[in-house]
Amino acid sequence: MKQTKHFLNLSDLPPDELKAILANAHALKKQKFNPPQIFDGLSLAMVFDKRSTRTRVSFEVAMKQLGGHTIVMSMDEIQLGGSESIESTGNVLSRYVDGIMVRMSDPAPLAELAKHSTIPVINGMTDASHPCQIMASLLTIEEKLGSIEGKKLAWFGDSNNVSNTYAEAAPLFGFEFTLSTPPDLKPPPDHPLFKDSRYVKYIKDPKEAAKDADVLITDTWVSMGQEGKDIEKFWPYQVNAELTACAKDTAIFTHCLPMHEWEEVSEEIARSPASVIYDEAENRLHAQKAILAWCLQDAGVHVQQGQLDLGRGA
Repeated sequence: MKQTKHFLNLSDLPPDELKAILANAHALKKQKFNPPQIFDGLSLAMVFDKRSTRTRVSFEVAMKQLGGHTIVMSMDEIQLGGSESIESTGNVLSRYVDGIMVRMSDPAPLAELAKHSTIPVINGMTDASHPCQIMASLLTIEEKLGSIEGKKLAWFGDSNNVSNTYAEAAPLFGFEFTLSTPPDLKPPPDHPLFKDSRYVKYIKDPKEAAKDADVLITDTWVSMGQEGKDIEKFWPYQVNAELTACAKDTAIFTHCLPMHEWEEVSEEIARSPASVIYDEAENRLHAQKAILAWCLQDAGVHVQQGQLDLGRGA
C-alpha cells in the first residue's frame, strides 16, 4: 500500500521532493491560460477556523482550474474534535473526498487528523507554520532572481509562523535566512530553527541584517487575534528606504499579506518597483496547484503524455 502524502511541514519532505514541487509550480504557471485537467473527478475538502482571503481563493481556484471540485466548511460546520473525534472525522472524510486542506490555529489537531486520514491532509496554515505560503514565496523569488540556492533572505519585525517556516526551508533549499527582530522576540539559541548556523542566523541590528540581502521580507506586526498589541518596539524594524539602501541594488521586497498600511513597510517601498507582493499573492495559486498535484498524484491524478512531470522526487 502506498503511503499517504500529507503536506504538513516542509521538513517532512526530502529536499528533492520539495524542489520538484517548486519546479512544477513554475511549469503550471506557464500553463495558467490552458491548465491541464489533471484533477478531473477529484474533490478537496477545505476547513477553516480563521478568516481567509488568499488561502481560500488560491486553493479553490487551483482545484477548479485543474478540473476538480471543492467543499468549504468552517469549524462551526464540521465536528472536528467536537462531538465527533478527530479519528472519526478523518476516517469519514477519507471515504468522501480525495484530500483535505485545513487552516487552523493549533497544529496538534491537524497532525492528529493526518494520522487518521487515508487521503492527503494539507497544512493551509497554523500558528506554528505556513508551508504553502513559503512555497509561493520561493516561486516568486526564483521568478525575479533565479535559483533560490545561495540567496540571502532577511526578515524584519515580528517572529511568527511565516518566519519559522522560512527558517525551516533555508537548509532544505540552500539559502541563507537572517532573522532581525526586537531582542525579546529572539528564539533561544537551542531553538531547532538555529540547528544549522550556515543557513539561519539572528542579527539584532536591522541594517546589519539587510546588508547585501537579495530579498527583504516582513509581515504584519499585529496578527489575527492580536488586536491591541503594542507595536512601539517594532518601528526600528520597518522596511523603508533607509533599510532597503543596505541591501543589494537588485533586492526585492516580499510580504505575504495582509499588510497594515504603513506600519511594517513604508508606502514608498511597498509601491516601489522592488515590491513583488502581488506577484507573490498570485503565486499562491500556482504553488497550491503544484502542492495538490504532489499530494493527489497517487489518488487518481493522471497526466497526459507530454503535459507535466509531477515531480515524484529522486
